[in-house]
Amino acid sequence: MAEPATSSSRPRVLSGMRPTGKLHLGNYMGALANWVKLQNQNQYECYFFIADWHALTTDYADPSQIAPNSLEVMLDYLGAGLDPARSVLFLQSRVLQHAELALLLGMSTPLGWLERVPTYKDMQENLSTKDLTTYGFLGYPVLMASDILLYQPDFVPVGQDQQAHVELTREIARRFNSHYKGAAEREVLPEPKVLLTPSPKLPGTDGRKMSKSYGNTIQMTDPEPVVRQKLKTMVTDPARIRRSDPGEPDKCPVGDLHKVFSTPETMAKVYEGCRSAGIGCIECKGWAADSLMKVLQPIQDRRAQFTQPQVIEILEDGSRRAHARAEQTMCEVRQAMQLTLSTVREAGAGGQ
Repeated sequence: MAEPATSSSRPRVLSGMRPTGKLHLGNYMGALANWVKLQNQNQYECYFFIADWHALTTDYADPSQIAPNSLEVMLDYLGAGLDPARSVLFLQSRVLQHAELALLLGMSTPLGWLERVPTYKDMQENLSTKDLTTYGFLGYPVLMASDILLYQPDFVPVGQDQQAHVELTREIARRFNSHYKGAAEREVLPEPKVLLTPSPKLPGTDGRKMSKSYGNTIQMTDPEPVVRQKLKTMVTDPARIRRSDPGEPDKCPVGDLHKVFSTPETMAKVYEGCRSAGIGCIECKGWAADSLMKVLQPIQDRRAQFTQPQVIEILEDGSRRAHARAEQTMCEVRQAMQLTLSTVREAGAGGQ
């Protein structure tokens, strides 16, 4: 069993994902693969979590799949290469300080800040079948800020399109620190920095961004026959109607997959064969499937090594470690906000 979290001289990073189902290649390339690299560099103290409370912001009417999805996502984390001996892997809802800090931060967060979050109206439009006019959905950026600030991280690894979320967290921290000071005027909630990580363009089978909401994903757990079948139906260069028509890989979603997963040698064959009509799209898709499986098969093999009881124990152990670190921050927060009886005694002693 891992030891409780302790202070480290290494800079701390933190990130998480909502458990809305098994992860797909977009999740892997956009975040998870980068987390594994950060862990393996051994330069950072890594905290990675499953944001199960965040799933309630959109799925509050039927939360029955959140717990099983959380186990599936943790299996994907482990399959990708996250190591509970090298990173703190935990479940948000098992660390109640997330809720406590969110409540306290919410007391001073202006309503206008929440209403201007770009995803607030975007998600309401995209998920029009759900009633998202709720306090929880409006306030999810405060819970997100709590998730981050609770561990006083130096960096939050994100893609370029997610920088705005971290900036709002920085604003919330700045406002808190302007109202409340820790011991020796120390800032209790340091503003985390963005750690930009590569997030390559990864199209789904219909050519749009790979997303569960579009139903166009290739999951990390898809077996090889399923991957090959999905790629067979994938859209290609619209200008290439007949087999004899030359194509342009730079305008083809399958070409985009090759750029991410294929070797330079395969890419050279794709460019030469497609542009000269020397190969058909089916052959090109087969090469793409070969490249994808070289990435997916090791992930699936590692994933299969863990049983459900092992995953539960990993989450419980990681959550205990996260709880210990979170409580350190909350002790400072309560003290700074004068919410502890000791602050009353200290004030009384000072007035004698």
